[in-house]
Amino acid sequence: MNLKIKLATAFLSVAGLSAVPAHAKVIDQGELGFTVAHTAQVAATPEDVWKMLRMPQQWWSKDHSWSGDAANFWLDSQAGGCFCEKLPDTGTGVGSVQHARILFARPNQLLRLSGAFGPLQGEALTGTLTIQIKATPTGSALRFDYVVGGYMRFKVGEIAPAVDKVIGEQLLGLTNALGGALPPSREEKAAAEAGETPASEATDSAEPDEDPTDEPGADEPGLGDVAADLARDDQVVAPD
Repeated sequence: MNLKIKLATAFLSVAGLSAVPAHAKVIDQGELGFTVAHTAQVAATPEDVWKMLRMPQQWWSKDHSWSGDAANFWLDSQAGGCFCEKLPDTGTGVGSVQHARILFARPNQLLRLSGAFGPLQGEALTGTLTIQIKATPTGSALRFDYVVGGYMRFKVGEIAPAVDKVIGEQLLGLTNALGGALPPSREEKAAAEAGETPASEATDSAEPDEDPTDEPGADEPGLGDVAADLARDDQVVAPD
């Protein structure tokens, strides 16, 4: 099947998206890969967010499944565990698909998966999805970062925006499963307009008694570090 046809089929639903979580953006792009980031806030506690993350059948879109039924998803949230999907027996036996495997799991804080989703699975790519959770006065702040790199037969300038929308759809599904995304606060709106990071979000994500250098991913941007930048432009695609 033509790669462009495969891409259009796999990402068919994204063109009709009417809303995405608070901020979304292709934040980096080059010849060998790209990075997309999405953020949102919910009223749910980090504990409730973690519970929901472990049940992808409740929030990952069936439109981005191989079986067409989200009930076939499951996730083992331990390192080495599988985010997988059952393929029902259509006469040749029961099948299965590994969407990603778990690299890092810290309950209520961070889940990192390695997997090239959808049509990217057929390419020589590495895809890393990092899901961060941070407690806020009103619930939890969420951030999805998906980093893709390696050799592929797609043009980066065409695939990156499509993947960006797909990842945004999954965060939207998660926030909806948790009761819906919260609107940005006045402080966040003001910071976005001024191109600044709200003081309430500028704190270190490490625990006070922990050495940040011992924390895998501690050198990653905090949840608020690029929120203002993301808010200024929902999607920026660098030249191919």
